[in-house]
Amino acid sequence: MNEHVECVQMETQADFIASFAVMQQLRPHLTDATAFAAQIQRQRQNGYRLLAARENGQVIGLAGYRLTENTLYGRFIYVDDLVIDAALQRRRLGEHLLDRVREETRARGYRWLVLDTGMHMALAQRFYFRQGLLPLGMHFSQDLSQ
Repeated sequence: MNEHVECVQMETQADFIASFAVMQQLRPHLTDATAFAAQIQRQRQNGYRLLAARENGQVIGLAGYRLTENTLYGRFIYVDDLVIDAALQRRRLGEHLLDRVREETRARGYRWLVLDTGMHMALAQRFYFRQGLLPLGMHFSQDLSQ
């Protein structure tokens, strides 16, 4: 990875606001940086962490993940968000962020790193296959607001 890129945990309101523009590329339904920062604070209470790749102090990539547990995997890390600024893709930043999350997973003694991706996201799926992640099931959801 480029020597000018650092990976740091984002922990403050200012950090979260500085992360908003990149996260919005993955989650365009997010429209308010302050509301985003408040949501990340709430998610942190449930084990969510936000790892940023920064270059010259600017956020250029993010891995949002949480430490969780269920009866299928036991304790594991679930990656909610993985995004690299669209203008900076192909620099292996996503691979580096994912490697950092893998390192934390192993350091905690957890066996599994888990994530979901949209069925329509063929490029993301190819990336995950190249990273050694394999589909073990299908994710189902239902919008109950209707």
